[in-house]
Order: sequence, then C-alpha cells, then structure tokens
Amino acid sequence: MTHPAATDRPTKTILRALAGEVQAVPPVWMMRQAGRYLPEYRATRAQAGDFLSLCYNPELAAEVTLQPIRRYGFDAAILFADILLLPQALGADLWFVTGEGPRLSTITGPKDLAALKPVDVIHETLNPVYQTLRILSGALPRETTLIGFAGAPWTVATYMVAGRGTKDQGPAHKLKDEQPAVFDALMERITLGTIEYLSAQVEAGAEVIKLFDSWAGSLKGDDFDRYALEPARRIITALKARHPGVPVIAFPREAGARYIGFARATGADCVALDNSVSADWAAQKVQVDGCVQGNLAPGHMVTGGAPLVEETRRIVRAFKGGPHIFNLGHGITPDADPDNVARMIEAVRG
Repeated sequence: MTHPAATDRPTKTILRALAGEVQAVPPVWMMRQAGRYLPEYRATRAQAGDFLSLCYNPELAAEVTLQPIRRYGFDAAILFADILLLPQALGADLWFVTGEGPRLSTITGPKDLAALKPVDVIHETLNPVYQTLRILSGALPRETTLIGFAGAPWTVATYMVAGRGTKDQGPAHKLKDEQPAVFDALMERITLGTIEYLSAQVEAGAEVIKLFDSWAGSLKGDDFDRYALEPARRIITALKARHPGVPVIAFPREAGARYIGFARATGADCVALDNSVSADWAAQKVQVDGCVQGNLAPGHMVTGGAPLVEETRRIVRAFKGGPHIFNLGHGITPDADPDNVARMIEAVRG
C-alpha cells in the first residue's frame, strides 16, 4: 500500500508539518486526548465494562477516539488502544487493576521467553484494533489526521519483564545485564512484532505512526543507542520500506541531550519532546533536523489560568521558525479540567 503522502502534496496540517512545512499556526493534538478527564469518555468506558473491553470493541474504541475531535476540533485523532495489547498478542497474560494500572505475566528467563507466541499470530488478537482504524478512516472529518501507534520495544519490554510499571525500570535493567541473550531475544520479538503491528495499522487507515518510548530516559550511553535508538531505526526503516511516505513521530521521553540527532539517526519525521527540556533549547538543537512536537507541561491542564495561556504562547513562539506540532510533554491527566484544553487550543490558534 502506497501512502498518499508519498505522491501528493499533503493538505492536512499535521501532514504538512511532518513534511517539513513551517505554518503560521501549528497544528495541535494531545497525548491521551481520549481519556478520563472527559465525562463522555467515562460514560463510554462504563458502557464497555472495563478498559480492555473498551480497547477491543471497535465501535466503542472509535467512539472515544472521536469524542475529543467533536469537542475540540483537534487536528489529529490518535487511535484508542494501549501499548500492552502487543504483549498480550504475543502471549503475555494482561489485566488491569483499578486505580493501579496494568499487570502482566513476567519474562524472567529462557522458559518464559519460549512460552511466547510467534510474531505471525499477533493479528488474531489485534484484528479489533485494525477494525477501529477502518471505522475512524470513514468517520473522521476530512481535515483530521489519523494517528496509529505502538510502544517502543524498550518500554514494552520493561512491562513484560517487571509485570507492571516500575519507577526505575530496574527489573528490565537487571535482566539485560544478567541474562543479555534472553533480553536481546525478547527485544527482537517485540521489534519484529511492532513492525507487523504498525504495518497493519497503516493498511487499516493510519496516516501517521507514533512510537512511544516512555521509559527511554532510563537508558544511558551505549544502552540508549542499543535499546532505544537502534530499535526505532529498524522499525521506521521497515515501515517506510513497506509504506513509502508514511510519516513517523518518535517519542524517546526524557532523552535529554539524546534528543539531538535522534531524527537523523532513526529516520523519524518528527521528534516529540517531553517538558523536561525547554522549547528554546529544542528549537536550536532538535528542530534544526525537522519537525518537533511538544511540549507543554501536562500540569497546566489542571491549573489553567494565565500561566497556561502564557506558556502555550511562549512554546508556539519558540518553535515558529520551523515545523512544529503543538502537544503536551506527556499525556493529559485524569484530573485535568476540560475547559483548560479549550483555553490551550485558543492560545495556540488565537
């Protein structure tokens, strides 16, 4: 499948930014924009019964994806799913504990690794996700870009090793240091699975892909190159070989100075920035290589007021010299005020 952006000049604002165009008003969307801060989301999730049932119900997953588009008119909709659906498709047990988050069966040695399923069977589990994308392709406004996504291999591996989110990703670091062959084989399985998963998302209608490496910041030195940069490069290279022109946004969260050159090294069309780096610094060091996305602190969505408007405008000004997609530095939190989202958008487009 040849992606439309490969042959046509893009008209959607997100695609224009990803193609390197500098726009007077940057396009805007938010990570986790379909989420618990919205009353309509909470109602739909209650209808689904639980979080995983919502992820695997194409009609309801499409509905919650569309809710923030209807309410705010974001320039992009991001598929409603979860980065841990891929481990589940690879044979991990996955469940969610209310108020605490995800739990998985753990990979601690060769026996656990051998029990995983081969990559070529993941679509049996993930077909509902592709159906959600097909619904969205027909339901979204013509001007709205549809973003698909996956977790990057390091981040997914940290959950598969620890069986849950951890503060320092210690269990994954321990496995990679003490049983490198097991850890490398796990990373390889996830990397290959991610390529297949994202390729199927593009075939189902995703116009842009985002790769979330939420725990990249815990990797230092050669480990960052080996476990964050290189898997991203492999995934992006493979995707672009199959789907010429499909843009990819990479998010190696809390990479700090390693944001510099990440787009060049991986082939990413855009680097998403967390809010631990300043927009002025990123404009000088990262935006020189192309599009950047970010990077308002999510806390502003809770506190609002003049600081929200001032910081939003400051970020827009800092990045005005190059291609920029306005976004938060991480996902919006459940305690955010929906009215503050409207204020942010008004400040961006004002």
